[in-house]
Amino acid sequence: MKMTAPMEMGLTVRDLPVMLAFYRDALGLTVAADVSVPADKAAQASLSLGGYRVVRLQTSWGERIKLLAPETAPSERPAPSEHILDRHEASYVTFIVDDLRAVVARAVAAGGVLITGEKPVEVRPGTFLAFLRDPEGHILEIVEYADITEYRTDLVGGEA
Repeated sequence: MKMTAPMEMGLTVRDLPVMLAFYRDALGLTVAADVSVPADKAAQASLSLGGYRVVRLQTSWGERIKLLAPETAPSERPAPSEHILDRHEASYVTFIVDDLRAVVARAVAAGGVLITGEKPVEVRPGTFLAFLRDPEGHILEIVEYADITEYRTDLVGGEA
């Protein structure tokens, strides 16, 4: 497969203004597009019986998260399990950053809820992570590497 653009992912949301503020203000993503899709096209694409609004947010590296808000709010999210991988449909978005504690503090201040506790977890020497839920329960992983080039040798310099 030859990709023609950076990867994107979509998150279905119930309260678009709250979720937009969280990803834009707490995590620093920028709005790349804001589009409304009519019901006939949404149904044809098997996304929704009604229309929906999609706001595309972009990272400094060019990846995008799409916040998808259907006209009819999606069903409530099931109660979370004790551990992320207890559920077969578990998925999460990973952000690799240079200041994990500051990012987590902003996310929590904006309505995120820590899963892993107050202190980052050192999963390997020099690799720290924290898991949290955004205001609607989507799981985010925030990771900091002491040396990003040990993890990704293709990222010499570590700058976007």
